Amino acid sequence: MKPSKYNNIQVALHWVVALLVLFMLIMGTFVLAQTPNSDPSKLAGLRGHMVFGGVILLLTLVRLVWRRMSAQPDHAETGNALLDRLGIAAHFGLNLLTLLVAASGIGLAFQAGLPGIVFGGQGTLPPDFWAYTPRIAHGVLTKLLAALIVLHVVGALYHQFIIKDRLFARIWFGKRDM
Repeated sequence: MKPSKYNNIQVALHWVVALLVLFMLIMGTFVLAQTPNSDPSKLAGLRGHMVFGGVILLLTLVRLVWRRMSAQPDHAETGNALLDRLGIAAHFGLNLLTLLVAASGIGLAFQAGLPGIVFGGQGTLPPDFWAYTPRIAHGVLTKLLAALIVLHVVGALYHQFIIKDRLFARIWFGKRDM
């Protein structure tokens, strides 16, 4: 028999990753992207962005492995086959985009020499990160991720308040029924 909700480790990983991704999207868009590379404060911002990005990558990989190793509840259903398939695809897309955003960030960091600059104090930031192809991918992927997060939240609210299937209880802490 399948459990009625996700286990507490999955719940914790979900919410920690969700909050970190939201924080990173906001900081990347409204702080880092707006701060010139010539501004000395950019180094501290990039340092945090790179560290938190690494944490998100690691936790996402842990989430995926943990998911494979533990019993999962059935996919939430809406009563509409198309919406149900879109929900499954959205969850897959959230994980995939999170991994691709991290990969493009890593690619950008290495092409621009950021590990040595940001963590080792060796050199200065390049004048423009847009000169590097992974920056273009990072920008596009983060926008797609943000859009999919909005759809994910709308879907969760639809389940909780329109269908009234208590979806939020599945992804919150507590005892699981088997």
